[in-house]
Amino acid sequence: MTTQRLPFPVPDERAHYFVDSYAEMHALVEDLVVPDGVPEAAATVLRTARELLRQSYYCYEFSTVAVMHSLIAVEVVLRDRIPDAGKKPLHGLIKQGAAAGILTARQAEYLDYGRQIRNGMAHGRTTHAVMPPAMAVPMVTTSFAIVSELCAVASAG
Repeated sequence: MTTQRLPFPVPDERAHYFVDSYAEMHALVEDLVVPDGVPEAAATVLRTARELLRQSYYCYEFSTVAVMHSLIAVEVVLRDRIPDAGKKPLHGLIKQGAAAGILTARQAEYLDYGRQIRNGMAHGRTTHAVMPPAMAVPMVTTSFAIVSELCAVASAG
């Protein structure tokens, strides 16, 4: 049996379409700070999504995974905020959240778009989606914002 050694990470050549260095990747995500009051389960997922974005400098596909991962945080908070959420799928949570005024129409639209991307990958309809960091950062930022807004309303209420 031969031992396979993994190489040390090197920058993905596609990353240079958006940044010149890893330090610039840090600058892209440094404003993605988990606010106080976010449940730890969602906070952990958001921090992971942020790190996936940063590491997409080395593994470009991580930016797509970051978007999908950030949606998990939103789902965690929605389950907490929506009465009788139970085991409803994300689609049902979005519809119920919008109908109850927990989500704005714009938030619901964003989440449904993200859900469709996630489902396409999770169910094998989209087998290789690469979302450039320039596209992924705003989507992850939106997840951070929705979680922040939902948690701010919950703590004020």
